[in-house]
Amino acid sequence: MRDLGAEPPPRKQSTARLLSDVGAWRAILLAGLAVTLAFVVTALPIMVSGRNPLLAYWALLRGAVGSVDAVAFAFNKSTPYVLSAVGVAICFRARVINIGSEGQLAVGGVAASWIALHLSQWPSFLLIPVSLVAGGVAGAVWACIAAVMRIKRGVHEVLGTLMLNFVGTLVVSEVLHGTMGEPGAGFPQSPLFPQSAWLPSLFPGTDMHVGIAIAVAAVVATHILFWHTPFGFRLRLLGSGDNVAAYAGASLVRGMLQVMLIAGGLAGIAGAIEVLGVHYRLIEGFSQGFGFNAVAIALLAALNPLAVLPAGLFFGFLEAGALAMQREIGVPSSLVFVIQGLTMIFVLCAMGVGFKQQRI
Repeated sequence: MRDLGAEPPPRKQSTARLLSDVGAWRAILLAGLAVTLAFVVTALPIMVSGRNPLLAYWALLRGAVGSVDAVAFAFNKSTPYVLSAVGVAICFRARVINIGSEGQLAVGGVAASWIALHLSQWPSFLLIPVSLVAGGVAGAVWACIAAVMRIKRGVHEVLGTLMLNFVGTLVVSEVLHGTMGEPGAGFPQSPLFPQSAWLPSLFPGTDMHVGIAIAVAAVVATHILFWHTPFGFRLRLLGSGDNVAAYAGASLVRGMLQVMLIAGGLAGIAGAIEVLGVHYRLIEGFSQGFGFNAVAIALLAALNPLAVLPAGLFFGFLEAGALAMQREIGVPSSLVFVIQGLTMIFVLCAMGVGFKQQRI
């Protein structure tokens, strides 16, 4: 008979938690293997072109981390990727297929630019936060349009978010050919923002702006929200299937609206950071490519909010070193996109094998 006064034995970690940890480590290993295979396969066309792949990759590495300016550029490049991808990851976790980050990022940049140009007399400590909030609100509203189309009209969010990407890009073009365009400029762009609207440097003497700190904070906050709050538990229920969600009383409509608002807000902030911290003006086409790369980064991170950070940094640093590889070795910088594409192919193949094994 057990002594009621004795301390109970320490509780063992649950089987579900153990399986979750194993799955997380497995996802990390698969991502590392996919990246390695992508570099190995990409070495073949480099050798066929008569160049040494080791020298090419060394130039790529030097171009990404070989100087303070290179590192600053790489972090700035990674920031919109991380912010957009973490929103995509939680959408996919809730079985909401959001591929509209590009449009959400575009309208976020427009809103932040409007604030920066029309409230230029405000001090920096007010102008910058208000511009970022405006970008986030615009992105959230843009994402919410696709969610409402799905809820009210049955238009699937894949189609809605995809079409809104093109509309968002056209909105940027329209405002730059209208009242926000710089008169006499040879390229569609807005006037230069006042310096009070520029994002401050994270480290004095470098171009690295505070956007990367915002991105890291967003990743941590999203991780806590998703895994340690009742809201996150409801989202995980939605991702477990309609029957599970219905049995637990989780609302698909409310869940879709919530995750789309969060994802759109993060993408909108990414657009605001891009115009306030990199270009210092709104330019046509500034958002193109970010949205679809965000989907790839979210998948590379196995839809884990924390893993989005290294996955986004990988994409950013890879693109930052591409020009150095082309300049020093003569290997086209577009080869970086081949590496990214092969990485995603290998990741998706691994995910497909895993799903097949689970079904068996």
